[in-house]
Amino acid sequence: MGGLEIFGLLVILLAFAALWSTVTTVPQGMNYTVEIFGRYTRTLGPGLHILIPFMERIGARMNMKELVIDIPSQDIITRDNAMVRVDGVTFFQVLNAAKAAYEVDQLEHSIINLTMTNIRTVMGSMDLDELLSNRDTINSKLLMVVDSATESWGVKVTRIEIKDIAPPTDLVDSMARQMKAERDKRAQVLEAEGLRQAAILKAEGEKQAVMLAAEGRKEAAFRDAEARERSAQAEAEATRMVSAAIAGGNVQAINYFVANNYVKALESLAKAPNQKVIMMPLEASSVIGSLAGLAQITGEAFGANGATQPPPKPGTPRGAVPQV
Repeated sequence: MGGLEIFGLLVILLAFAALWSTVTTVPQGMNYTVEIFGRYTRTLGPGLHILIPFMERIGARMNMKELVIDIPSQDIITRDNAMVRVDGVTFFQVLNAAKAAYEVDQLEHSIINLTMTNIRTVMGSMDLDELLSNRDTINSKLLMVVDSATESWGVKVTRIEIKDIAPPTDLVDSMARQMKAERDKRAQVLEAEGLRQAAILKAEGEKQAVMLAAEGRKEAAFRDAEARERSAQAEAEATRMVSAAIAGGNVQAINYFVANNYVKALESLAKAPNQKVIMMPLEASSVIGSLAGLAQITGEAFGANGATQPPPKPGTPRGAVPQV
């Protein structure tokens, strides 16, 4: 093979290599910038592309997917002069590859420093209690500020999350004691409320018991009064019947009253607590005669109601008890 043939083969190989170098494949999720003699001309999306040989070249390879970067921890002094240590994460996505490549140098480093600065600004303007209880508010403020600042870089900051807020150890101990005291206070309040409710229920129950007892006494008094009324009616009826018998000339009715009072007097003497033995003469025949008069009055009352009664024997004195 002569020298001319070798030179031609080298030219062919160089031309093929040059042509191959102009063929570029951009993977999915990536964008490439194209430069002509160092000047940006266009952006290549995912797919196969051919560049102008010896003039165009690939400049920056930008990842268009959403990325996350860690924010290093830093010490922050709050508005009430409490020092806390804070770290977080930032989620962002490149929307314009040319701006992200040529408008800012070291994009991720710039986003980290911008986020750390705004964390100190936002959290330093809050008290410690607000800092610990309002993480969503802090995240929203940081996102608004950082996203607005990175808009000119062709970047969209999607989320900023505070991962950890670590107060000093002595401050944590003080907060723990405060929380324990607050819980003890709530427990005492709940216990006092329970005792108060129990006392109210007990008093209500006693009130109901007193009311029911009063209702019972009222009902008992009503029943006693009714019983006394009926007893008085019966006594009045008996007195009326005896009075009618006396008016009719029946002497045994008087004997009934005498015997009745006599028996009641003896009953009272027997029930007296200072009497143990009672010795007194009793005329049995007089008492029996009085009881017989009571039986005759009862019989006459039945006769007046339509019952049959045997006529008295001839020669029997008026008012005498007939012999049965």
